[in-house]
Amino acid sequence: MHPAEGLDDDELEQIRRYEDFTTIDWIQDSILERNRRIRTANSYTTPHARLRSRASWPWLWYQARKAMDISQSWFVVSLAGVVIGVNAAIISIVSEWLSDIKVGYCSDGWWLNQQFCCWEIEGEEVDGCESWHPWSNVMMGRWLVFVLFATFFSFVAAHLVKSMAKYAAGSGISEIKCILAGFVMQGYLGFATVVIKSITLPLVIASGLSVGKEGPSVHVACCIGSLVAGLFKKFSRSQGKMREIITAASAAGVAVAFGSPIGGVLFSIEEMSHGFSIKTMWKSFFCALVATVTLSAMNPFRTGKLVLFQITYDRDWHFFEIMFYIILGIFGGLYGAFVVKFNLQVAAFRRKHLANHGVAEAVTLATLTAMIGYFNRFLRMDMTASMAILFRECEGGGNVGNLCQTPAQWRISNSLLLATVIRIGLVVISYGCKVPAGIFVPSMAIGATFGRMVGIMVKAMEKTYQGSGMFAVCDPNAPCITPGTYAFLGAAAALSGIMRITVTVVVIMFELTGALNYILPTMIVLLVTKAVGDFLGTNGIADEMIRFNGFPYLEKDDHAYNVSVSAVMRTEMYTLVESGMNVKQIEDILEATDVKGFPIVSTDGLEHIIGYIGRTELRYVLGLFMLLISKHAALIPPHVDRAKKMPRVDDDTLCQFAARDPDHEGQSASFGIEEEAAGTSFFESALSQGGIRFWPWVNFTPITVSPELPLEIVMQLFKRMGPRVILVENHGVLTGLVTVKDVLKFIATKPAHEPSWVERGGLDGVLEEAYSSTLAAYTLKQFSAARAALDSHKDAAAKLPAINSYDYRNLKPSSDISPQPASPESPPTHHHDDNEIDEGKVH
Repeated sequence: MHPAEGLDDDELEQIRRYEDFTTIDWIQDSILERNRRIRTANSYTTPHARLRSRASWPWLWYQARKAMDISQSWFVVSLAGVVIGVNAAIISIVSEWLSDIKVGYCSDGWWLNQQFCCWEIEGEEVDGCESWHPWSNVMMGRWLVFVLFATFFSFVAAHLVKSMAKYAAGSGISEIKCILAGFVMQGYLGFATVVIKSITLPLVIASGLSVGKEGPSVHVACCIGSLVAGLFKKFSRSQGKMREIITAASAAGVAVAFGSPIGGVLFSIEEMSHGFSIKTMWKSFFCALVATVTLSAMNPFRTGKLVLFQITYDRDWHFFEIMFYIILGIFGGLYGAFVVKFNLQVAAFRRKHLANHGVAEAVTLATLTAMIGYFNRFLRMDMTASMAILFRECEGGGNVGNLCQTPAQWRISNSLLLATVIRIGLVVISYGCKVPAGIFVPSMAIGATFGRMVGIMVKAMEKTYQGSGMFAVCDPNAPCITPGTYAFLGAAAALSGIMRITVTVVVIMFELTGALNYILPTMIVLLVTKAVGDFLGTNGIADEMIRFNGFPYLEKDDHAYNVSVSAVMRTEMYTLVESGMNVKQIEDILEATDVKGFPIVSTDGLEHIIGYIGRTELRYVLGLFMLLISKHAALIPPHVDRAKKMPRVDDDTLCQFAARDPDHEGQSASFGIEEEAAGTSFFESALSQGGIRFWPWVNFTPITVSPELPLEIVMQLFKRMGPRVILVENHGVLTGLVTVKDVLKFIATKPAHEPSWVERGGLDGVLEEAYSSTLAAYTLKQFSAARAALDSHKDAAAKLPAINSYDYRNLKPSSDISPQPASPESPPTHHHDDNEIDEGKVH
């Protein structure tokens, strides 16, 4: 977009780094990257174009440089995957130790957690382990120590987040989705964020808060990917390439969180990425693979498992169990709708009343959770350890705490039901507090307790009515019902219900169990969950948090039918004329406004669109010319003498935005400028022809649409092409502009209720509506044409029925106050609006 030889892109990127809460123009970024690739290719071929010998050292060095450039992306992805895997292993080890230290200590070594201290003891019970000692022999003493540890852990975590890295709070998935879509949030993927979040995440998990580490693990992984890629110039100056690495890192984050590399790749496709390419998929797969292999090599649990709740099933299921699987699916859909609805209300209350009390809120929630949860074994345990027990088959060490004993089945069921209800309430009030907080594992833990309860009840029914009815297909000599599978399916249903993802959950659950025969039950459960969520109109909690925070993000499901772009566009805007403005006027506009770009119009008064220039480019060019003159061509040492003779740049220097050189006619000068035109001679000629020429930085082919174009098409342009702004023109005359922010404002303010598919009568109803509206429009058009033809004949016109409610000239009701496109004869008046193109700023 700007010259390339002699003027590096780094100076322009340095300016852009200070622009926070804005959106990226993906079209501009792609053209910039194309120019960089051309320059890189020229740098390889030009010096060695005449080399004939393929055995010379220059030729070998040329080939090595070319190979290094090609392999740089894979090296960055590999390095990021290794760091992500190491970080995940450390977080898992520290989290487990801190969780166990609340209930006791190991006399053989304070650094050993319960599992390693009692390595020789089979199962999860440590009553027979002499090396593990509880903090007190009195229950109230143990309860008090448990609560104090939880309070201390939460206080340290919340204080570190508040004082050192505020972006470390929350899950991070909502924000990363916006970043991948082009939203700029400086510092969100920074070094302080990843360090503080990695330190506080084990503390939060150990505090017992009903939050998980899987969502924050994705944020941490994306921070690592961004930092590693930022070390290389190829990625630090290209927003598109940087986001490819961040997308791959998000896949690795899910892969190490669930031990599911393929599930991580699907998660990055289904949930994270705004526009996914095959090239990005391969990088995501490779990064997830490297991260998973690294985690497996470190073996944090010394069991060969990547996560604690990894399990294997060797039994099959029966068709009569489908009815119970449907119950689990219904629960997942209802759970997702309930938590999303009430968590948003809690978030609104938190924003209004608790915005300045983040530490106190986190400490209060952790203390309350510990005080209540201690007396329920499924709430007292770490959620991942709890799921590891609930997922197990009863045979082969699965009978932990009499979980599979028939005499205790109703007591266990009551405890599981109570844990489900309490955990749901705790998740509603805890998710979103000012500490690292995910919702994946809490949701899975809720689904696991409910599913295990259902499984115990089904097993009790099978024992009672063994050999009769639907249980007649069961083999009396082998276990028929496996309650652990119900816990597993319930966890999948709850995770799908809260995140509104399906395929990813199926693959994650398959990789966790390795049971091919349970893919069909998992699909049945998730389809029921999705159907219930669709029926209730539930969106994923990440999408709802994006809307709640007001980020400029267009969802794939966002639509606006039967509306033209003229109803949404802004007509008040700043414009620049193609010639006649001086430096002082440009500087005054830049100082008085904070808009991100300016349409350039003709000087003939007809407001014809000439092009579009960004605020960043204006600042860059003006600053560069001032530096060139004040330092006497410090950027071009070989031409010091000529630089001294160059004219001064003062307030009265004229600015030219349109190319007057016939050699450049027809070029898209903004993006297609020849590389050699960027040398010193270009700047000298730019100042020797009566002013500063801005045309190499002007986009002469901005995306323009007609005011009558349906808004839905404009939304598709934003989603698929990613422009920052779209200009609205009527026969070449500028009438307005529209940004993503304008579209989101319209969506937020349009009527809350729209007729559903069923209310519209399905396909037949929609077709009937289309036919009726088309027929009505055609009839009205013919009638209005007849009225217009007879309008000059008062006698004939008087015989027609009154149609005062319609303006037949515009074919619209006269009461319609929607803005009409301006005609070329009466161009619109452009007023000042400081927020015109600042579509990214969060208010």
